[in-house]
Amino acid sequence: RWVLSLECKGSRNFMGALRRAVEVDFKDKDKHKSQGLYLLTTGIPDQETHTISAYVAEACGGLDLQLHVCLLSVTEGTDSSGIIPACYASPRETASAFKEIVQAANGRFHWFGEAGIFESDDITSIISELEKAKNYSQKCAFLVESLKQRS
Repeated sequence: RWVLSLECKGSRNFMGALRRAVEVDFKDKDKHKSQGLYLLTTGIPDQETHTISAYVAEACGGLDLQLHVCLLSVTEGTDSSGIIPACYASPRETASAFKEIVQAANGRFHWFGEAGIFESDDITSIISELEKAKNYSQKCAFLVESLKQRS
């Protein structure tokens, strides 16, 4: 609800934004069974990953709250205007940091770019389910074939 009233601006102060969302803007959080925060970002936070992970684990641990991250890679090493960010990290390092943060929050990580989807926990889960179904199907087919040979 409150997001609709925000104007486009920002910084890399991840902890400040997260604290505001968790401690101030989650009104009526006790009335909901489950809530999620979605971070849409193009770069690495300016705080240390382990500090953020510890805070996220503590903040999300007492609630049924999950932090999900969508990392949008525009062009490797630059922002959309072509300027190198002040706190540069490679796309792989940025993804690794957010994966660690998301794991602490029992959330999901998605990494998109101009070329498409680089990584997505949802897609990984779907592929895993498809593999399980395929293996089960093969076992069933083997069992049926074994029973046919016995008769």
